[in-house]
Amino acid sequence: MSDPALDALMLPFADRRLAWPDAGALFLRAREGAALHAHAPRAGLVCEQSFRPEHDSLQRAGFTVQAQGEDTAPLVLVLPPRQRDEARALLAEAVARTAPGGTVVASMPNDAGARSGQADFEALLGPASVLSKHKCRVFWAEATHADAALAQRWRALDAPRPILDGRWTSRPGVFAWDRIDPASALLAAHLLPTLSGHGADLGAGWGFLSSEVLARCPAVTALDVVEAEQRALDCARANLQAHAARVALEFRWLDVTAGLPARYDFIVTNPPFHALRGEPRPDLGRAFIAAAANALRPGGALWLVANRQLPYEEMFDARFASARLVAQQGGFKVVEAVRGR
Repeated sequence: MSDPALDALMLPFADRRLAWPDAGALFLRAREGAALHAHAPRAGLVCEQSFRPEHDSLQRAGFTVQAQGEDTAPLVLVLPPRQRDEARALLAEAVARTAPGGTVVASMPNDAGARSGQADFEALLGPASVLSKHKCRVFWAEATHADAALAQRWRALDAPRPILDGRWTSRPGVFAWDRIDPASALLAAHLLPTLSGHGADLGAGWGFLSSEVLARCPAVTALDVVEAEQRALDCARANLQAHAARVALEFRWLDVTAGLPARYDFIVTNPPFHALRGEPRPDLGRAFIAAAANALRPGGALWLVANRQLPYEEMFDARFASARLVAQQGGFKVVEAVRGR
């Protein structure tokens, strides 16, 4: 799959405007792709990625990858996300992880905030060198004269914080980070209180749906909270702490589409239908359904909410003994699908 922002990020090295340091580099929010293979020596490159599918892709490609760390390097590459507070925090993190005299290089698509991203970059690091290509901007500067006070303020923007009158903890960039997603709320409202045994929440985000399962279904004895984004999973862990004395909780940093490691009596999910960079991916929902079908015990139930137009019915017919439409509201549908005995 093409990755224009990654292609643009490597331009200064392809054009020899920047030299790759012998001491190596650090790549924050790293993504695997052809440009990285072509222009980034693997020796000395440390990649950081908290989103499990991208993390695993980098690992399979042979790169050194970690979810988070404290390494510093003379060159720090970064692909800032669209959400501005999260992006500012990541730029501040890049400055903090740059060795003395080192350089920060960032790339963003034009339609995902490149202009404001460059403005933030220059507010933090001073005037930047800029190239435009692939409908993206790449900008770079030495970190020597970075605004330390601004970097400190921006770095704190990624910290988990209270939301919704302090009832929950979340952070910028997590899905529906400062609100309750209406699709998840619809699913929660229609869950049967008779759900019991060992369940899982696939794509749990910051933990709203898991919390509703535990509050509404007293016969649940164990719940696996499964999430691909470690930053979200950390918030879910904090939000579900009050239930830990009654229910066995497992927090699993996993790519659901790669399969699940346990068997369940029930599964709830509000599966994603966009990829990390925002492109439509209805196949992700189908992969979640397939993973759930494989992981459910005979007679176990999948409770799913999705946009009404997403064509998941063939999957239910193929992988489950029965499926029923529980509710339709606000463009969403709730489905219960039962695995055959």
